[in-house]
Amino acid sequence: MSPSPPGRVLAIDYGHKRVGLALTDPLQLIASPLDTVHSQDLVRFVLDLHAREPLAAVVVGMPRTLLNEPTDATSAVVGLLRRLRRELPALPIHEIDERFTSRLAKQAMLAGGLGKKARQDKATVDRVSAALILQSYLESPGRGNNG
Repeated sequence: MSPSPPGRVLAIDYGHKRVGLALTDPLQLIASPLDTVHSQDLVRFVLDLHAREPLAAVVVGMPRTLLNEPTDATSAVVGLLRRLRRELPALPIHEIDERFTSRLAKQAMLAGGLGKKARQDKATVDRVSAALILQSYLESPGRGNNG
């Protein structure tokens, strides 16, 4: 992966109904949970966000099984990637493995002291999962700015 140009990077944790989103700071140092949107509203949300504050890149979690095979959501994510690349041809759009993000999100929420009710809120889990996808991207080799 080549380094992203300056600006914020958006991460997407796609689900059939709900999509978790996370965003970096402008220096791309910190990944923070942003929002949860309905999957039907996702592309409009991304386009509106990019129009307000141009993004440097978008990172999309690619769902795979533990055996690295497609899941029931993989084809929807491939379609999303195709649409985002068509709608935003100049914006780098990256895929990243998201196999363990939901489990890691729940562990991070527990370690962070969130109560049981908050940890069971699927929207919160989706936002934290998106932040973990984004953090994984920020730490990935070959980005050129990870220390």
